[in-house]
Amino acid sequence: MQNLNKAELKIKVNEAIEQLRPFLHADGGDMELVDITDEAVVLVRLLGSCSDCSMSMMTLKAGLEDAVKKIAPEIRSVEAIQIDSIN
Repeated sequence: MQNLNKAELKIKVNEAIEQLRPFLHADGGDMELVDITDEAVVLVRLLGSCSDCSMSMMTLKAGLEDAVKKIAPEIRSVEAIQIDSIN
């Protein structure tokens, strides 16, 4: 794998998330970029209603992953991760 410019990729991924955000907010959800791995995998956390929505994986793959790969073809995939909150 080539060296990834993670700072540049994070900007591009966040732009893609911003494009989806109005649709996510309309359904009471959201997502945030957590990290980009050395293997070119984007890790996001699903928030609000997206965290338990049955359509969230479709949104992730058909929505965010497609948008990200168009602007950053070096990205291999987008995955949702669960980060337990400390409450």
